[in-house]
Amino acid sequence: MNKEQMIELISSKIRLIRLEKNYSQEKMADIMGISKKTLIQIEKGRTLSGWTNVIAVCALFRDSEILRSVLGDEPLEIIETIAHNGIDRPRDRSMGGRVWWQEIDNQGSFRLQQNVISQHYRILDDKNYRWYSSFEEQEALTRLSELFKGESPDDGE
Repeated sequence: MNKEQMIELISSKIRLIRLEKNYSQEKMADIMGISKKTLIQIEKGRTLSGWTNVIAVCALFRDSEILRSVLGDEPLEIIETIAHNGIDRPRDRSMGGRVWWQEIDNQGSFRLQQNVISQHYRILDDKNYRWYSSFEEQEALTRLSELFKGESPDDGE
């Protein structure tokens, strides 16, 4: 998934998110920081939301069932992965992937998971801290091997 695809996806769901929260168009526009007229144009599919508003929607409505149905349990992780073209550093602690994730591979104390909805990959350690996120499977597998080798006492370091 890339920025353009994410913009199209979220733009098409803004009306449903607004209705899910029982917000008027005026209140939703105020929350998003846009005019009511712009919101109406987005909801009718005449224009797309901007990247900044997509980020705002994912942050402000991350508990939305509509968002979770199209992005999985962590919309902000997907936004961050797209914005940074992947994440490659220890990050916040996750729930461990009990619902939205399938295990792809395990190496040492690290495991590679794929989100069943968004299809992006992440690497978690045995305490469920996220170390890496990407939409590229081969890059994720390579990074999993690198992390495993980094924890192995036999690597000569």
